Amino acid sequence: MRRGRRIAVDVGDARIGVASCDPDGILATPVETVPGRDVPAALRRLAAIVAEYEPIEVVIGLPRSLNGTEGPAAAKARAFAQSVAKVIAPVAVRLVDERMTTVTAAQGLRASGVTAKKGRSVIDQAAAVIILQSALESERASGKAPGESVEVVI
Repeated sequence: MRRGRRIAVDVGDARIGVASCDPDGILATPVETVPGRDVPAALRRLAAIVAEYEPIEVVIGLPRSLNGTEGPAAAKARAFAQSVAKVIAPVAVRLVDERMTTVTAAQGLRASGVTAKKGRSVIDQAAAVIILQSALESERASGKAPGESVEVVI
């Protein structure tokens, strides 16, 4: 397991959830929800978060369908990951499978008594936490960096 903090991003149309972990990669925690409609502003905010947290990599959720195929949401996430990679280089960006993370996050929030209205503001952060925790567990189990690397295209 590589040592170093990581940042996870759950990309949505309206909101972008951000989570972080400790330098030992043990526990993922929510950071903030970034408004997603203004993409340039969102990229600037993500770059500021990366500068503040100094992660070894940023993990972005790749929404695949249950059968593993990629649709329009995955294409959007890939394009967003490319944009993030450009603004935070040389920090590595990786795409990891995020199937069911928002559903799992919603169930967890409901189980802890968070109302649907209140949950909207934190659901994306909770999904980012699940994406990061999953990536950390994958790396711990396999000994390899999770998901696929995003190469910066200039």
